[in-house]
Amino acid sequence: MEVQSALKHQYHAALKTLRLVIERCPDELWDQREDERAAPFWQVAYHTLFFTHFYLQQTRDKFKAWEKGRKGVESLGRRRAADAPGESPDSDAAYTREEILEYWRFCDEAIDTGVDRLDLSAAQCGFPWYKMPTLEHQLVNIRHIQHHAAALAMQLRNATGVSIEWVGRA
Repeated sequence: MEVQSALKHQYHAALKTLRLVIERCPDELWDQREDERAAPFWQVAYHTLFFTHFYLQQTRDKFKAWEKGRKGVESLGRRRAADAPGESPDSDAAYTREEILEYWRFCDEAIDTGVDRLDLSAAQCGFPWYKMPTLEHQLVNIRHIQHHAAALAMQLRNATGVSIEWVGRA
């Protein structure tokens, strides 16, 4: 099996886990925060998708924002304190489940061509704040998806008793 093929399968599996969590989240939990320091459920899902999309590029210059993206919404927790004076997010309104699932489809459909475009042999990924090769950075990106999908799954399970099944490969 080629490395690209394995990456694609694991990206799709991690994203499927995230999709299951998004689909099974009840309306009353959608805008809920786990605690006062946490971002709401929908925002964690958006953050996860935004950075999946962002880091699927070879460099930050190659990134083209999703057409419904809103500035600042991708940042979790520190968004208010980190905004420069006079700068604020485009909107505090929650994305709907349908919008988040639309972005999910956009990201999932971008995986195969995105992975194929990457130079996985590059000694340094195109994001200078990550000091690692491109291949390793892609593994970090998949781990990021799984980290947030698991956290949201736990929040869902604790609040509702709903479990998400393991997706080993997709």
